[in-house]
Amino acid sequence: MKYFLEAFQRYAQFSGRSERPAYWYFFLFNLIISYGLLAVDFGIGLTFGPEESSGMLNSVYSLVSLVPSIAVGVRRMHDINKSGWFILIPLYNIYLLAQEGESGRNQYGPDPLGNGEDEEDMMDHLVAED
Repeated sequence: MKYFLEAFQRYAQFSGRSERPAYWYFFLFNLIISYGLLAVDFGIGLTFGPEESSGMLNSVYSLVSLVPSIAVGVRRMHDINKSGWFILIPLYNIYLLAQEGESGRNQYGPDPLGNGEDEEDMMDHLVAED
């Protein structure tokens, strides 16, 4: 749950890096909440669209979580030293999202796991979070 909340705290921050668990736990909790809200929508009758296949609460949540979803995906691409635009390539982006992040500092910032960094890099990372 900490990664889910972290993604919303870094709502529109497209710079920096996010490690694998940060992306996948956000994805998991996002999926659970989305389906949960869809079930509530169907339960209380807040459905609309063709054959009433969409729900009002789920639609609002999807709009609220759109920017954090894109931002955490872009930061994940940065962790493997790829441009954030790679998130737009179907199927290949799933392969990239599952890759281990680059150890140490890369062009997008310090390693979020702290691997291979010296004290100066760690201080830069701490200052950037504040």
